[in-house]
Amino acid sequence: MSNGREPLLDPIDRVCEVVFGVLMALSFTGALSVATAGHQEVRTMMFTALGCNLAWGLVDAAMYLIRTAIERRRKNTLLAQLRTTRDELETHRLITDALPQLFAAIVQPEALDALHQGLLTVREPTVRLGGRDYAAAFGVFALVVLATFPVVIPFIFISKVMLALRVSNILAIVTLLIGGFALGRYAGGRPWVYGLAMSGIGVALFAIIIALGG
Repeated sequence: MSNGREPLLDPIDRVCEVVFGVLMALSFTGALSVATAGHQEVRTMMFTALGCNLAWGLVDAAMYLIRTAIERRRKNTLLAQLRTTRDELETHRLITDALPQLFAAIVQPEALDALHQGLLTVREPTVRLGGRDYAAAFGVFALVVLATFPVVIPFIFISKVMLALRVSNILAIVTLLIGGFALGRYAGGRPWVYGLAMSGIGVALFAIIIALGG
């Protein structure tokens, strides 16, 4: 049995943050006029895209910490309720509500009783945020910000706006493809199918963002 510590962020969180960062950056490059954009306009676009993702990275990181604290408080509340409740049906309901739906649908009363006895011995987790929580929040921030670079880097090294825009779009699609591939492996499905689906979803969302003026 592995003694390794669980990752700071699960694959779904990591991929979602990257996808969000890519789409945010694309919303700025997509609004760039190929016909009239000059050096100053491109420079402004790059700094605006980076600044926006910096801001949203901070927001996402703060929301991650809030969610983590709330989830821990919810666990403490559940443990407190289990210690004070004497009604068997109520304890079964509390435990069932806390279980994933797949398990809650099939778990038997005997198993619920065993879980109840085991949970009574569990120490309440501290709600106070620790170093790993802040490290995970920084990971959220970093992923959103780093996702900007595949989209804007071509404009730094390629002087022709049209070519830079095409390369930027290709790199964005490749990033989405890699994210979908990772999700496919995590889900136990066919990674390439997930990768292609994520790319298609990303392109569709990008089109919607641009259509709505984002």
